[in-house]
Amino acid sequence: MADDLPPIIARGDAPEPDREPEGEPNGRRFRIRRGGNPFGRIRGLWQRSKWLRRAGWLVLVLLVLRGLLWVTVERTLPSADTLLTYQPPLPTMVRGADGQIVSSYARERRVQLRFVDFPPQLINAFLSAEDKTFWTHGGVDLTGLAGAVVDYATKLGSGERARGGSTITQQVAKNILIGNEYSVTRKLKEMLLARRIESVLTKQQILELYLNEIPLGRQSFGVQAAARAYFDKDVGDLALHEAAFLAILPKAPETYSRAKFAEKAITRRNWVLDQMQKNGWASAADVAQAKAQPLGLVPRRTESYTADAGYFLEEVRRQLIDQFGEQAKDGPNSVYAGGLWVRTSLDQQLQTAAQDALRAGLLRYAAGRPWHGPIAHIDMEEGNWQAQLINSNLSIRYLDWRVAVLVSRRGSSGQVGFADGQTGTLYGVPDAMKVGDVITVAPAGSGTWALRVVPEVSGGMVVEDPQSSRILAMQGGFDARLGSFNRATQAQRQPGSTIKPFVYATALDNGMTPASMIVDGTFCVYQGAALGQKCFRNFGNEGGSGSHTMRWGLEQSRNLMTVRVANDTGMDKVVRTIKAVGIGDYQPYLSMALGAGDTTVTRMVNAYAALANHGRQREATLIDYVQDRNGKVIWRADNRACTGCNMPRWDGTAMPRLRPAGKQVLDPRTAYQVVHMLEGVVVRGTAETLHDLGLPLFGKTGTTSGPTNVWFVGGSPDIIAGVYMGYDQPRSLGGYAQGGRIAAPIFKQFVLATRPRWSDIPFTAPAGVSMVKIDRVSGKRVFGGTPQDNDRKASIIWEAFKPDTEPRRTVQPSEITAKEAVLDALRKARAARGPAAAPAARPAGSNFVEDQGGIY
Repeated sequence: MADDLPPIIARGDAPEPDREPEGEPNGRRFRIRRGGNPFGRIRGLWQRSKWLRRAGWLVLVLLVLRGLLWVTVERTLPSADTLLTYQPPLPTMVRGADGQIVSSYARERRVQLRFVDFPPQLINAFLSAEDKTFWTHGGVDLTGLAGAVVDYATKLGSGERARGGSTITQQVAKNILIGNEYSVTRKLKEMLLARRIESVLTKQQILELYLNEIPLGRQSFGVQAAARAYFDKDVGDLALHEAAFLAILPKAPETYSRAKFAEKAITRRNWVLDQMQKNGWASAADVAQAKAQPLGLVPRRTESYTADAGYFLEEVRRQLIDQFGEQAKDGPNSVYAGGLWVRTSLDQQLQTAAQDALRAGLLRYAAGRPWHGPIAHIDMEEGNWQAQLINSNLSIRYLDWRVAVLVSRRGSSGQVGFADGQTGTLYGVPDAMKVGDVITVAPAGSGTWALRVVPEVSGGMVVEDPQSSRILAMQGGFDARLGSFNRATQAQRQPGSTIKPFVYATALDNGMTPASMIVDGTFCVYQGAALGQKCFRNFGNEGGSGSHTMRWGLEQSRNLMTVRVANDTGMDKVVRTIKAVGIGDYQPYLSMALGAGDTTVTRMVNAYAALANHGRQREATLIDYVQDRNGKVIWRADNRACTGCNMPRWDGTAMPRLRPAGKQVLDPRTAYQVVHMLEGVVVRGTAETLHDLGLPLFGKTGTTSGPTNVWFVGGSPDIIAGVYMGYDQPRSLGGYAQGGRIAAPIFKQFVLATRPRWSDIPFTAPAGVSMVKIDRVSGKRVFGGTPQDNDRKASIIWEAFKPDTEPRRTVQPSEITAKEAVLDALRKARAARGPAAAPAARPAGSNFVEDQGGIY
């Protein structure tokens, strides 16, 4: 290292100065000189050589530009490494109880495929159209970039958009990482990211991302979704000319996909085919044959599935959004980006039957009533009524009905228009109908249409499995396409007499029995100085009819008996029972015992399911479980652990069993007693119209004051269904309206449509219930005769009692005399046969059976 230093020269023989400087030893002074200055030599070269000066300034400019590029562009770029774990936004797919796909929640059509799933001719078509040097370049095609720069310069200031010149790698960067902003800055970002992407991903991975993410029109992202949207085929089934058409779409999807630009699309498609032949990816014969083919596009359509269950599926969507969020920013498992797979409890057969039954009931009630007004109204002055009708998202799927708008009218006729642009003539236009009214019509032949009226009255229906509390069907109105308001879950209505079983259940838990005698007579309560005295009445303002059994009061739905029972039991206890089964949280007013509190069909059906399930209740569910995009279960309704269920070999112990699900909300014996009484409602009570179905059914009708709502809730040991009908803005349905006349027939039609699904197995009694023969009218115990529970006029029936609550036997004096005579004759006969026949001495108290007449 010392050899590299310039020499140091000490000049000791220099002449002495006149005065010796202070601080220098021996009066000597040293001077140090280096042997040359390198900076000086460079400075000299810089001054003498103009080429060196130019090169230096160029390097400096490049360094400054590189710094500026890093500060303004590169520093803000996302990491290309994120593509290694990139999760594209995917729709949520929904399956029914049978595993079939019934719907999807999507704002974009997306289907993810692996690279090996793309057919070679489709890959080659895209490479020919977009990036023929894809397999060889490093992310940026310099030739294409130069052409793009020239095109940009020639169009600068013209307002036209220059051609991109982007490679497929650059398009991946644009589509996934940085967006589609039109600027030079974005193009620089594309290039920089493309280089990074090529260093992180393989060519196959890049192409897989591209073919899955490229926007291709008709709300389609990726080639599989586009193949379905344009040709209703999978990518593996595409012909050569169809693959070439998809390859032209990245340039202008909204242009090439329209019928009026068909010739332009064919020209561009044929150019792609020529490029494929030029690149050696298609033979001349195949290209010629493909060019001869028409485009063959299918009409634009929305994704449709077999299930017509709009209300059910909308409720599922709401629950999923509450649980996982809606958009990608809400989390990795969002409804519209997370790619969830959802298994629901939807039974398509029961759903169709419930929908048909409710619609038929609504139409029966509304038959003969005049047109009540439009579904919606369009402002015709804004123009383009077709676009407004499309944007309203109103439609209907019932028989051959269609949604239309009244475009013009002249007298009692007019012109109607449809969302597809077609028009027709409507006759019999009501006077109150105005131009712009959205209505429903049906074809009447020869281009004419007839008005159809969607009932103004509406309602809801829910079907549930009482063992699992899985909702099998849900209908919340006439048609979900006319409005999303779900009357099965959102409409708060008074349940009327359908609440009474839970009033009587409370009484049974507090010492009464189904045979208890209750006075059906005037019942008044004093409500204070301001309100005075309130007297309750039976339905239809009927008065009392004397004393009857609890069973009779429930079967005939007697208000006076119900209020008396609620008062004697305690309304605080009654509302606790009602709250325990999930109907509602009410104040302890006597009117609540007659169904004055608001609730929903879903809650009522779930409460009746608890009755049928021996008092054990689970929360009603529509979703069984949810899987993420990779198939992992991330939520399930039944989350009970089964210890030992997956052991590889049996260990010799008892079979593992799941613990009982749900919560015991009612005494099992009480629940069965109520169900047994409600079977009588079907046999001889207010739901007698169901008796001829010949099934073991229980249920209760309900009619609220006005009457404003009519109800029926009931079912079998396997299926519970509930239905209500009323106006959205409650008003009277008419004096004749009753649950047994309007609601119960809807349930009946539902059962008839699904008859094979209904078992003949009766309800089973839990442990601790005694079935005792009683006189149906008096409630007294009977020891003779055969019960006829299914006979409307039976005098003797089986009744369910808890231990030690059965009616005691009443013995008349004549019966005692006759019994004693028989017993005395038996004793004398034994004595005559001698000691051998004499019975052994009996212990005290052993004559119980004999004293009871031999029957217990």
